[in-house]
Amino acid sequence: MTKDFYLNLIKQIVNLAFCLWSVVFSLKCEGNSMVECKLPKLDTRVRFPSLAPLLVIALMLSGCATAGKKDYISGFPEKGRPGVYHKVKKGETLWSIAKAYDVSIKEVIDANRIPNVARVEENQLVFIPGVHASKEIAFSKDAKENGFAWPIRGKLVGYFHERKGGYFNKGIDIQAREGEPVRAARRGQVVFADYLTGYGYTVIVSHADEFFSVYARNGKLLVGLNDSVHQGQELARAGQGGTPSHVHFEIRKRSLEDNPLYYLP
Repeated sequence: MTKDFYLNLIKQIVNLAFCLWSVVFSLKCEGNSMVECKLPKLDTRVRFPSLAPLLVIALMLSGCATAGKKDYISGFPEKGRPGVYHKVKKGETLWSIAKAYDVSIKEVIDANRIPNVARVEENQLVFIPGVHASKEIAFSKDAKENGFAWPIRGKLVGYFHERKGGYFNKGIDIQAREGEPVRAARRGQVVFADYLTGYGYTVIVSHADEFFSVYARNGKLLVGLNDSVHQGQELARAGQGGTPSHVHFEIRKRSLEDNPLYYLP
């Protein structure tokens, strides 16, 4: 037998030993008959029967092929439900994935039990219900411009449908410093640029496919009614409104609000 054969054998033995150590370590949290696990990226706790023995066997058969990878599953679909897992790539969103597979965002969200405070991330495995084959989603300059981008970068201080006093938040709130530029999330046409009760100085941009984006709590507006804007163009300057100071951002479909985090990369 060749030297390469023995080197490969040693690597497999070391890899298997590491995997078995990982399994033994993970069993320290095992109860009498149940294992409590926390799903990655979701603040949800689920309980299911212990799979430790099966896991050991699976690792032996697979050579621990998943060790070191950063893939993870966002949620567990109903047993026996037809569908496939899609591995999220950089720049993809729930919206772009749902469009590529011709399913609704709601179906994907419900199947994966994705909460309002979460968005998909690179290497996440998202279950796509009702389809029979995974797809490669083309990522081009046009695809990027037809998607949504963040209007401003900052810490999220308010989430979609989060209760605030006597009302529910219809978008997200992004912390911002006074004077920071607020940019168009997507190309379109300005259909409102003025003071709006409850929103302050606001810009609303209409997009070609019945989507609207809303930018509120601004200190100064830089565009006017009927202006055409491109993605990334400055629309306004952040103001001092709110505690902490923030920009309010909404995405609406036929005037109905939806969670911006499902559309933003």
